[in-house]
Amino acid sequence: MSDYDVIVIGGGPGGYIAAERLGHAGKKVLLAEREFVGGTCLNVGCIPTKSLLNSAKLYAHALHSEQFGVSVTGASYDWPKVQAWKQQVVDTLVGGVTTMLKKLKVEIVPHHATLVSAGVVEVAGVRKTADHVIVATGSVPVMPPIPGAKDNPRVVDSTGLLSVGEVPRRLVVIGGGVIGVEFASLFSELGAQVTVVEMLDEIVPFMDDDVAAKLRRSLPKVTFRLGCRVTAVDGATVSFTTTQGASESVEADLVLMAVGRRPLVDGWGAREAGLDVSPKGVVVDDLMRTNLPNVWAVGDVTGRSLLAHAAYRMGEIAVANILDPGAAKRGELMRWDTIPWAVYSIPEAAGVGLTERQAKARGHQVVKASAPLVLSGRFVAENGLSQAGTVKLIADKATGAVLGIHMLGTYAPETIWGAAAILESELTVSDLRQVVFPHPTVSEGIREAVWAIKV
Repeated sequence: MSDYDVIVIGGGPGGYIAAERLGHAGKKVLLAEREFVGGTCLNVGCIPTKSLLNSAKLYAHALHSEQFGVSVTGASYDWPKVQAWKQQVVDTLVGGVTTMLKKLKVEIVPHHATLVSAGVVEVAGVRKTADHVIVATGSVPVMPPIPGAKDNPRVVDSTGLLSVGEVPRRLVVIGGGVIGVEFASLFSELGAQVTVVEMLDEIVPFMDDDVAAKLRRSLPKVTFRLGCRVTAVDGATVSFTTTQGASESVEADLVLMAVGRRPLVDGWGAREAGLDVSPKGVVVDDLMRTNLPNVWAVGDVTGRSLLAHAAYRMGEIAVANILDPGAAKRGELMRWDTIPWAVYSIPEAAGVGLTERQAKARGHQVVKASAPLVLSGRFVAENGLSQAGTVKLIADKATGAVLGIHMLGTYAPETIWGAAAILESELTVSDLRQVVFPHPTVSEGIREAVWAIKV
């Protein structure tokens, strides 16, 4: 008889949600987390970043409140208090997750865990057995071999930037993905001179091309150097080559390395135990099964989608199939094309489904329509006429099937779940034209795009 029903390696979003669901089912669960429950997202990622961004938004609103008839004299921010608020939020949420797991009788072990073989995990030097093992070791920041970057005190990753003692006067961000754009937006709103150096031709590569370009143009305080490859870092001076082959450099007080994250597949016995590991991460099927019997992998370690909410869903699917081998027949499997994404810049952006380029690459005869959010009464009332906002809808011309919905503007991340439900339900443009959208809401931008599209 095994020591546990399930051992979970890693206490990030995928790991702790799996432990929670198993706890609700009355299973005996051990959760091994060597650093902090909640993982990167809750402790040094999504949540602290959003806390700082909220402070930046409040500051920006105060500076531009005159157009709404509200005068704020002497608006300023106190960075130590901003940081204190961030930590209070993190501590509260981490405490909540930990308390919830303990109430469900999940055994939390604050030690490193190693997968020895299927059903055998070594924790703090002691081998423990389980009927099932869920691997949720997450991801780590990528540090490319740029000369002068390694061990440079002026170069930080996202974790380091979250804890800086003061707002840098000049910040260079290497990488124009989600992390880079969010931090660029945050610090530029707080008065920093920010330059983003990105080797691709556009920011946020998974975003629809049109929406990405609009997002970039809506960040006028940030200088973007696109198509530029960083060649060296000297202190906080970043040298790069342009698309024309010219050598240039930009000086800063601090450099953020934000070129992405990679699955953490080393140091916990993946290959030694016989797991199938590809260059992208631990290989799983749509039920989150690995090649080893009763060993599952969820979240960033799979490399399939490095998003916290994707990890949540992966954890739920693994648990559903552990509890019921027939769960897949009820639809308990990952549908990778319906995972929404969000960028919490100022303004925000979100989307779900295929981009226009992806849809064409898959052979769809694409029809599209874009609707400006100034058609939404609430959006105008709360943001004015100059704030960027749009909804882009992509559909298949022959069937009318909705393939993708992409949004830029305030409340986009709060609205995109509805777009995800549209794709999950496989609704057509005709179906959507029968849906009643509440008024006045930003979600009405989806309705406007639906009626503008020609199918």
